[in-house]
Amino acid sequence: MVKHKVLMLMVHSFFLCFIHTLPIHGTFTITPNQSIQGNETTLVSAAGNFEAGFFNLGNSQLQYFGIWYKTITPRTIVWIANRDTPLQKSTPILKLTDEGNPVILDGSRGIVWSSKASRTAEKPVMQLLDSGNLVVKGGDSEENLLWESFDYPGDTFLAGMKLKTSLVTGPYRSLTSWKNTEDPSVGEFSYHVDAHGFPQLVTTKGATLFSRGGPWNGHVFNGVSWLRMLNLFKYSLEYTDKEISYQYETLNSDTVTRLVLNPLGLTQRFLWSDRKKGWEIISTRPMDQCGYYSFCDVNSICNIANSPKICQCMEGFVPKFQEKWDSLDWLGGCVRRMNLSCHIGDGFLKYEGMKLPDTSSSLFNKSLSLEKCETLCLKNCSCTAYANLDVRQGESGCLLWFDNILDLTKHTDQGQDIYIRLAASEFDQRGSNFNNKKLAGTIVGLVIFIILLGLATFTCKRKRLPKRGMLKIFHWKYKRDKEDVELSTIFDFSVISNATNNFSNSNKLGQGGFGPVYKGILADGQEIAVKRLSKTSDQGAEQFKNEVMLMTKLQHRNLAKLLGCSIHQDEKLLIYEFMPNRSLDFFIFDSTRSKLLNFTKRLQIIDGIARGLLYLHQDSRLRIIHRDLKTSNILLDNNMNPKISDFGLARIFRGDQAQANTNRVMGTYGYMPPEYAVHGSFSFKSDVFSFGVILLEIISGRKNRNFYDSQHHLNLLGHAWRLWIEEKPLELMDNTLDDSATPPEIMRCIHVGLLCVQQIPENRPNMSSVVLMLNGEKLLPEPSQPGFYTGTGHQPIQVESSSRSCGNCSQNEVSISLLEAR
Repeated sequence: MVKHKVLMLMVHSFFLCFIHTLPIHGTFTITPNQSIQGNETTLVSAAGNFEAGFFNLGNSQLQYFGIWYKTITPRTIVWIANRDTPLQKSTPILKLTDEGNPVILDGSRGIVWSSKASRTAEKPVMQLLDSGNLVVKGGDSEENLLWESFDYPGDTFLAGMKLKTSLVTGPYRSLTSWKNTEDPSVGEFSYHVDAHGFPQLVTTKGATLFSRGGPWNGHVFNGVSWLRMLNLFKYSLEYTDKEISYQYETLNSDTVTRLVLNPLGLTQRFLWSDRKKGWEIISTRPMDQCGYYSFCDVNSICNIANSPKICQCMEGFVPKFQEKWDSLDWLGGCVRRMNLSCHIGDGFLKYEGMKLPDTSSSLFNKSLSLEKCETLCLKNCSCTAYANLDVRQGESGCLLWFDNILDLTKHTDQGQDIYIRLAASEFDQRGSNFNNKKLAGTIVGLVIFIILLGLATFTCKRKRLPKRGMLKIFHWKYKRDKEDVELSTIFDFSVISNATNNFSNSNKLGQGGFGPVYKGILADGQEIAVKRLSKTSDQGAEQFKNEVMLMTKLQHRNLAKLLGCSIHQDEKLLIYEFMPNRSLDFFIFDSTRSKLLNFTKRLQIIDGIARGLLYLHQDSRLRIIHRDLKTSNILLDNNMNPKISDFGLARIFRGDQAQANTNRVMGTYGYMPPEYAVHGSFSFKSDVFSFGVILLEIISGRKNRNFYDSQHHLNLLGHAWRLWIEEKPLELMDNTLDDSATPPEIMRCIHVGLLCVQQIPENRPNMSSVVLMLNGEKLLPEPSQPGFYTGTGHQPIQVESSSRSCGNCSQNEVSISLLEAR
């Protein structure tokens, strides 16, 4: 009898243990007697929007528990529980304790992750909601929420999630970046609401401000592109004495969207396209240099439309270090030309359409009018600027800044008004300047009137001209260089405006040094890319003329095709064929997308670029040096065929001309040869050097400028050279390349790349030789030391960007070229 009772107890205990680890298969809830085990069992939301379970990231053997979109391929992860404590070589288990605490178990180590829920309840239930929120509720009440994943965000911000900042204890909830695309552990960047001063959305790198979304203005954070986003989302900021809470909702329930803080510190808004069956990036911040925190330092304005001189002092201020500013080094920012006189009579200068400056040291009042805000600022001698707090109907509230103004930027969309304090003497000076200019203004006005009268007469006659007559007008406008323009199509401005939805931000592909680029769809369904040159940039006008003059004469399968242009008053547009696969850098420098380019496809891209350059240098009726060849200027068509684009900096060589010099270096550091970057000397061998850099980047999957070998202190070119002389060149190959690449083919590519980047221009091959070399039809000489090599025992070539004028240099490689979306 005793033995029978003991046996029954053992069976009962075994049965209880079995119940507590009972796996589930695609269910909607978990109770303490159930679990998720391994990769085969998952938890699914009621409508099937999201799925949760264990997974492996890429080819890694590490196991994570996370949440992803159930019906979207490839798998898109939105949250990971054990991002810093992955499991390996075991069968992971997620279960709910009797107290309502979700835990992840490893058979060999016990609990490796716990939610550490502070509250408990009887009969707890875990459920995955259709919002993507994993929640634990007390079984006795639907409202008894014990824990939710939305309170512990990862790198993804979903609709309905809240970013909270406590005003009592100080901690904030934030997005945190992954370390890299293959390691989801907590990275360097954080995205949260900063509660110091007036609330603003910020991204920090460690303790350092990296970028700002601006202060809250009643609709959105001021730095956001309002016009487009308010058509898609509703944003809200709840502000109490204890807490600030920020969230967004979609206006259309069918909209699938997410915001991601990537490992580089960029926040990107993704929108799922059912038509394209893929994610579209509809916004990126920072999108240009002005998006980085205080890029122009104090008391200055950053305006990307004025590239390359994007920084300018505010009115009444001058550069602290004039010589540095003249060389496009913005260190030190600006200082007042005349000190404030405070009670004697200061005034305010209005700036319109601005992303408001850093508000971390500001003061605010929600009820004051703008007039009373001005009075309040004038009474405080330390107050340097003021603005409205809330821009909604009947603008209200007062926002005050003190001492230096930091991170003031010209808004790319709508912006707000801000009033900057100036000494009374500054206004006296402005009045004097006005009187001096009054006569000149009268004369200019008279001249403009006469010109307009002539244009009106000319326009009446022009309406009766046939279409060919419009082409002749264009001929006349740009015949001063003795180069006839033969353009097949001159588009009416209204046609392009309609095609781009009136140049809507939702159609914006990127921002270049000479203006933005938009996607458009013509009435016949043809997709186009429209480069809209900046109205205020003389260089933009020069680029327009240069591109039209060249591209109408250049026709090659590996060059981007110019479809036409449009001129309307001071608007100048270039219309190109649209490239759906963006640019080369979009693929080769991304660990996931790079896998789409196997070695065969990379060889085809290298060969296509080489043939396009050979055409420019030798086979076209003009001999062209591109001068800004880089991966972001290599566009990819539907079949991943390369097309060289962006000829705004290109130059024509006539006759037997082999070399030219300039005092204004224009291009992108990392792709420039040393003789051009240092001495301003350029030739066809300059493009050969740039091609060699691109070739080595394609083979290695790494950027020349961003690569750094900490052991040997080398850039990518130096690293490739070291591996070559140590007879280990195959180590340069991108790890994502498949087995179709044979060592002899890789060796030949690296060999050709090193020949192209040799320090001495005369040693570099011409492009006709390069094409033959790549196809195995020519013996290869031994390469010599590359340009900018800084290895031990060699004198490095130093280029100080601040020591010379770099008219359109992209020193951080954040410039955006044609059709390239960032």
